[in-house]
Amino acid sequence: MPMLSVAQSQPSERAEFIRKTYIHLAGAIAAFTLLQYIFINTGISAVLGNLIAAGGNLGWIAILGAFALIGWLSRSLTARADDEGLQYLGLSLYVLFEALIFAPMIWIAHSMAGGVLLNAALLTLCMFAGLTTIAFTTKKDFSFLGGFLRIGGFVALGFILCGLIFGFQLGLFFSVAMVGFASMAILYDTSKVMQHYSTRHHVAASLELFASVALLFWYILRILMQLNRR
Repeated sequence: MPMLSVAQSQPSERAEFIRKTYIHLAGAIAAFTLLQYIFINTGISAVLGNLIAAGGNLGWIAILGAFALIGWLSRSLTARADDEGLQYLGLSLYVLFEALIFAPMIWIAHSMAGGVLLNAALLTLCMFAGLTTIAFTTKKDFSFLGGFLRIGGFVALGFILCGLIFGFQLGLFFSVAMVGFASMAILYDTSKVMQHYSTRHHVAASLELFASVALLFWYILRILMQLNRR
């Protein structure tokens, strides 16, 4: 018997799924924040930043490759609804590796004046809350954004790789465009977990949402850092 989607489930089951999903998302964000605090205060962020700087563009390309691999592995683990332990392992791995990738940039932002890091976090939370409200109140299926996001993702990755290989900077306009891309990803993922996930997939749903929130935070932080340097 096929599993019902969240949207097809009873109201009580749907409400419980939403509650569990966003509790897990909050837990993932809290774990990410705690890891950044540990990395900064133990000097790990500085070490990672220096290693990436020493590796140059090849170092960043290797990180992007590793991140893609971990993202695929994490999603594969969380998709196994019958094994809750593997779901949590996938989410934990994803949060850990996101924290490691973010660490050098957060270390730099932490040293900047003007509360750049705090402002980026607050803007990200406000935008996420607004987009989530739109997705829930309109009850629209944003699955149609999937094709655009796949194509846009490949185009963005191509720009990033070309920038790393040929040594040109992706400026403020690219970061603004990626904020728009991440915003659409949040709408798509919120709709996706409601329309296509079962009520047993709350851990996988929280991973999908965390990935989009992290992407949004990355580019909002980049924008504020770029503006701060001017």
